[in-house]
Amino acid sequence: MRIAVLVSGNGSNLQALIDAQLSNGKIVGVLSNKADAYALERAKRHHIPTAIISHQDFPTRESFDEQMQQQLCLWQVDLVILAGFMRILSGDFVQKWQGRMLNIHPSLLPAYKGMHTHQRVLHTGDTLHGCTVHFVSHELDAGQAIAQAVLMVSPHDTCTSLAQRVHRLEHVIYPQVVQWICTQQLYWKDGQAYLQQHPLITPIQFFHHN
Repeated sequence: MRIAVLVSGNGSNLQALIDAQLSNGKIVGVLSNKADAYALERAKRHHIPTAIISHQDFPTRESFDEQMQQQLCLWQVDLVILAGFMRILSGDFVQKWQGRMLNIHPSLLPAYKGMHTHQRVLHTGDTLHGCTVHFVSHELDAGQAIAQAVLMVSPHDTCTSLAQRVHRLEHVIYPQVVQWICTQQLYWKDGQAYLQQHPLITPIQFFHHN
């Protein structure tokens, strides 16, 4: 399974995927829309090919995505992983990769789509928080959820502490889901995720006490 990781920043989830040493999976390229993304350094350290395509060089979202598509084709990619990639993708691009593109979101979807999830959880007073790995769909943070890591919110938590705690969970759960795909335990068929040959009705939940 040939994997490309799309990044815009630090790349800690990329590092978690590299460290996981996926069986039947290989990261064949890391693509960033920002030349100064530290994730590119992580890739180079592990001799993974990189590409920088600045969205500012393109007049439309579609033309930028088309350039990305060409690069992914050059790498002969089977699976696209979004790891802190701060761009909304065009409908055509999402359609091309339907069932073959994953994202991770720092909330228990469908709760708290979009930004500032930790702040919103604290404001609402929720006792549970976490992260969700999902297939990417046209609608932001709305593709089918595959797995969730759940933690208890502490009375002492701040936005910073919650962000750190959720990040640690991301580094566990994201490689696990990618591994399932690489070993064909998880796959997409006819608009539906299947895990071990059964339709996945609700996301697999992992509870963590960190």
